[in-house]
Amino acid sequence: MEQATDATGMEETEVDGILTEPQQTEPATHSVLMQLREMILTGKIAPDTKLRAEALASLLNVSRTPIRSALAVLSAEGVVNYSVNRGYMVRAVTVRDVFDSIEVRASLEGIAARTTVDRGWEPEALDWLSGLVRQGRAILDRGEWSEQIEHDWYQLNWQFHRAIMRACRNEVLRNATRMTLIYPVLGDAARLCPAIAACVAPRHRQVPAAPPVHVLESQAEHEELLAAFRREDADAAQRVMARHVLATRHRLHAIVMPR
Repeated sequence: MEQATDATGMEETEVDGILTEPQQTEPATHSVLMQLREMILTGKIAPDTKLRAEALASLLNVSRTPIRSALAVLSAEGVVNYSVNRGYMVRAVTVRDVFDSIEVRASLEGIAARTTVDRGWEPEALDWLSGLVRQGRAILDRGEWSEQIEHDWYQLNWQFHRAIMRACRNEVLRNATRMTLIYPVLGDAARLCPAIAACVAPRHRQVPAAPPVHVLESQAEHEELLAAFRREDADAAQRVMARHVLATRHRLHAIVMPR
């Protein structure tokens, strides 16, 4: 299969994998890894479920080889637990785990944003980032919202963060950030993360008809970050990115009900 290439010459598969997958991950493993991670983090595969390679291979219509490779990565990330006697089992994620992971991710991505300025942006990479920001703005300017539109915008959001992580050219930082991704990133965690959804009122899990305020604010922060990169302001880039990521924690903390 040919890899799609955008106008800047950057391969889409390359951009898609820069934050969550190790560089040596094969395309088949990458696809399986993305599917398994999303199924686990959204609760489609329940906590404490034993993960059998044969059953998962049948479910995803692949061989057992990419399944086993994906499970090893998920174990390293802390999404699943492994023991010699019991094999792989889905880890139960708590609300505290989610909040802690967002807090750590804010610090790491802030450093990544600063590092991109310190090391310099390649023109093609900055053009790619600018294109993602424009596409996100175009979605919101339509004034409509649905599960599909939410997914489309969050996909751009995810690519935006990945592009920044790639531009920092720091594999240690990238690998550390991977360890914080224990909640869904392709939609609103208040609705899609089982640990959070179980603790918020139904009104906070509904999909509105218009873009929600937190998404509008997030898009504005993307634009603010892009401006900081263009004027080579490392301090502002780090500050805005940390605030940007922490905004999710603040919003979720405000709506989670004590249990």
